[in-house]
Amino acid sequence: MLGHTTDGLLARLVEFAHSASPTQILGIALLTVVAISYLTNKKDKNIPGVPIHGYRSRFEPTFLLQARFVMGAHKIISSGYQKFKDVPFVVRRFDTDYNILPIRYLEELRLVPPTILSSKIATSFNMLYEWTNLHFLNRSDLHAHVMKRKLAPELSKYLEIAADEVEYGWKIDVPQSDDWIEVDIQEITRMLVARMSARIFVGEPACRDPEWIRVCLDFTIDAFTTAFLIRMFPPWMRPFVAWFVPARNRLKHHRAKAAKVVGDKMEKHREYMQRKKNGENTDDYEETLLDWMIEEANEEEATLEEMANRQLIMTLASVHTTSTNTSIFLFELCEHPEWFPMLREEIEEVNQQTGDASRTDIKRWHRHLDRMDSFLLECFRFHPPILLSPQRVALQPYTMKDGTHIPKGCRIAFANGEHQMDPEITPDPLKFDPMRAYRKRQSSEQQYDRNQAVLTDLNNNLTFGYGNQACPGRFLGVAEVKFLLARLLSEFDFKYPEGKSMPKTMYADENVFVNPSAKLMMRKRKVN
Repeated sequence: MLGHTTDGLLARLVEFAHSASPTQILGIALLTVVAISYLTNKKDKNIPGVPIHGYRSRFEPTFLLQARFVMGAHKIISSGYQKFKDVPFVVRRFDTDYNILPIRYLEELRLVPPTILSSKIATSFNMLYEWTNLHFLNRSDLHAHVMKRKLAPELSKYLEIAADEVEYGWKIDVPQSDDWIEVDIQEITRMLVARMSARIFVGEPACRDPEWIRVCLDFTIDAFTTAFLIRMFPPWMRPFVAWFVPARNRLKHHRAKAAKVVGDKMEKHREYMQRKKNGENTDDYEETLLDWMIEEANEEEATLEEMANRQLIMTLASVHTTSTNTSIFLFELCEHPEWFPMLREEIEEVNQQTGDASRTDIKRWHRHLDRMDSFLLECFRFHPPILLSPQRVALQPYTMKDGTHIPKGCRIAFANGEHQMDPEITPDPLKFDPMRAYRKRQSSEQQYDRNQAVLTDLNNNLTFGYGNQACPGRFLGVAEVKFLLARLLSEFDFKYPEGKSMPKTMYADENVFVNPSAKLMMRKRKVN
């Protein structure tokens, strides 16, 4: 789920390379040389007897294998899957070893509690929590709890609120040109999704504060850049390396702004609760996810610092993933323009049946967009946000039914991208077939229920994880994607600039993202 959020990472790395002083560059080079001996001899807690994959020869130093993983993880994981599909194997990242398990183990592990195998701790470790100030992830999942228990039951209400915010931002963020113009579609979708998320998470006036919207976008990039760079070095070197990472300093600014926004909202919440206690009318108060977290939080979780950091991690998990999925859909649609008429026809049919999204329950409305949903699933298959998902950290030793022993501290993951491209799972997997899931859904009632973008399924969709630790925000995210796409496709034409086509996929370790410089041409539709 977090892979696509690295879409600005390369730009930050290039910025650093051009702006760093000779002293900083020399410092990084010297520290790299010093680290080689550590990296070469590094040991991790792996499943006993599992082969380590990726060495070109028995003489290749470990640090070279780890360095190749940075931009070539997809090749290492792919060749490992082909060689060891039915048995565990290990791939090496600079900061950790990943034990890649066969997909068949997922069914057994899906209900193992997070006190034994934790997705949350895996995310915390990946984000290098001690250097990005995300310590709270290790001790609390308040935000996930609130999304499951509060947001999901009232999803219709909050989708309506999000749609209202899109209406506000539409003429600000979306060019209204009658002629073809080149646009940064990724920035457009990021802005719209950031506005929706901000309205749901913290409400007005913060959701219309340009500085807060910018923080919602830049925090993700700076947090990933910080973690990506610092984790290349051993723990004892990180205090020195951190000094050379400008993105880490920007995180302090983001936290300060978050504290201001959240502090103001917490004060309004106290006033709201006092009015309710006094029996006053509070219909003018719009509850947000932050209000619910304040009410559900224990004493430790209720501090301003923790609430502010929690808002930042929620934007990290939602804004870039949702916006990137929207952009990729449009990129693939422009690559396969023969599907424009069918998708627009479906949108018109659903609007006639239920009313358009501005006049009906969006939660119910978007579920009728079966062809769009199928197209989205095929985009997920070709463009997974992360190559290794789900991921877990073993907080306690665990032995599986076949005797495979996962020691405490072991990092496990599944090669979801390769699994979705396996011809034994997906016939003709290299063909982009956007109606693949649609045909399955029409074959039987059982298949209709299984082949949906919001659902996690062993053979159809692992984009949002699997089992009892799957992404709790997926229902909101998919609904937002389809809402934005329906409006964009109804109001605008899209195509690639002359000579351009599907943008190149890029990699940063196991994370996947689209070339951030990719553009589209766009104009208002000429409807007869």
